[in-house]
Amino acid sequence: MVSAAGATVPDSTATRDRGFAGARRRPLVAVTGRPIPAGRIKGWARDAVGIQRAYLEAVRRSDALAVMIDPIELDPVAARELVTSCDAIVLTGGPDVDPSLYGEEPNEAVYGTDIVTDRFEIALCRAAISTGVPLLAICRGIQVVNVALGGSLIQHLPEAPGLAAHGLPGIEGGEKAHDVSLAPESLLAKVLGVETARCSCHHHQAVARCGDRVSVTASAADGVVEGIEVEGVWLLAVQWHPEDTAGADPVQQRLFDALAERARVRASEAG
Repeated sequence: MVSAAGATVPDSTATRDRGFAGARRRPLVAVTGRPIPAGRIKGWARDAVGIQRAYLEAVRRSDALAVMIDPIELDPVAARELVTSCDAIVLTGGPDVDPSLYGEEPNEAVYGTDIVTDRFEIALCRAAISTGVPLLAICRGIQVVNVALGGSLIQHLPEAPGLAAHGLPGIEGGEKAHDVSLAPESLLAKVLGVETARCSCHHHQAVARCGDRVSVTASAADGVVEGIEVEGVWLLAVQWHPEDTAGADPVQQRLFDALAERARVRASEAG
């Protein structure tokens, strides 16, 4: 590409299309952001978008580049374009998925629903699955994956018989550490390298009916689904928050490392 001054400058698109030929390029990982209402941040009169830095730091520790993406209305074509412009996707934690998207009326405990964000993340999930772009889904993310594939959710765990509290979402200090058992032959177990993981949780919802091609690969002692995978694609979805402890716990960091490595492999295979 030639600049207005006549100097030749690199064409970033062409460079990206060459993948990992020559110098090793770090994978670009898109991390979903959260809408911030106007006035929530002092001095900001307009709405904004943001995400906790822990997600970005965990991605960067895997020797990948992290970029936050704004939840907007997307049709399937635009979702596919966005997903394939990145090497991997992280669906982050956040408020509840609108129950209308899985055919239910909302429980009074449901909070923070945003149909635009829901549709955006469902479109991203479906596009990642159809194109083979690696996906890591965290907390709300596992619920988005299940709903995107036709599944449903337990809307409020404390009201479900026999289920224990799994921390308090959206509250400082609301996390609760507990053990999660992993299915031995699952991708999740292979990535983490353990049979039981100590995990930080703060959620009041969970997977109920599994969606199409979805299998349960991790669970808590009370039977709550803590991990799922989707047949035929590289996808890890966990109900806990690995970013909470990944800086100090190598087992949790392995989720982000595996995502970045899968992105590198996929890019090299694509040439």
